[in-house]
Amino acid sequence: MSALSITDRHNLEKHFGMSGGYVLNFSDRTFGEFVFETVGLDIHDQKYSTGGTSKANKLRTFWKVESDYPVGKLLLALIEHNASFNTAQDAETKILAEKCHQIATRILAGGPSLSAIKEHAKVLNANHLAEQIRRLEASIEADPTLAIGTAKELIETCCKTILAERGKPVSGTPDVSTLTKDTLKELKLVPDGIPEAARGADVIKRLLSNLGTIGNGLAELRGLYGTGHGKHGSSTGLSSRHAKLAVGAAATLTVFLFETHKETKL
Repeated sequence: MSALSITDRHNLEKHFGMSGGYVLNFSDRTFGEFVFETVGLDIHDQKYSTGGTSKANKLRTFWKVESDYPVGKLLLALIEHNASFNTAQDAETKILAEKCHQIATRILAGGPSLSAIKEHAKVLNANHLAEQIRRLEASIEADPTLAIGTAKELIETCCKTILAERGKPVSGTPDVSTLTKDTLKELKLVPDGIPEAARGADVIKRLLSNLGTIGNGLAELRGLYGTGHGKHGSSTGLSSRHAKLAVGAAATLTVFLFETHKETKL
């Protein structure tokens, strides 16, 4: 599953003229040939027709079921193809084209992916966690401030979910630092728990120590730029690249915690 957000897909669909079921100027035959030559996959395969048999629906399904690399590679090829025959673009179209190019480049390079966390949310039947993931995907580009605030909340939800799964539900309203520390301790990941004789003990301790501060850093960032606090009327927020940093850091920590929980749960 690719890391395209709802906003990403909206911009791409508009740029590729997909509202009527079409994709640019392709016929069924030429679209199939183009996709195969670009990524070596048959876009007319049954697995891409689950959402409908039009070219646009097959492309939408392709975005959902394939990973970032083939999706990003195909997107770049489609954008370049569009530019090659649609040379008389107005200013608005050029801006949209550049935005789509940035999306494709980010996906190809591997942006903050939440697909692994989605799988854990399904396994744990964690509806609130799933809703936070949906909000993150939709806001990284459209509302970076909301994404930054939600990234910190994601870590809190992750920790509370793991502790509850292990029979230690959280009471009161502990801060993210306390929640992270308690979760690391429950998972036996606290730096002090690593024996000195273990190979690379010092390195592991430093990594775990840094891992535990991600929540604190996001809490500070949220306080400065994220949602949850009133701001001066003339204050400005951060851009989507800062939101990606926040979401990427939160995703790295939560995936690690969930995977450790899964592997060590009795």
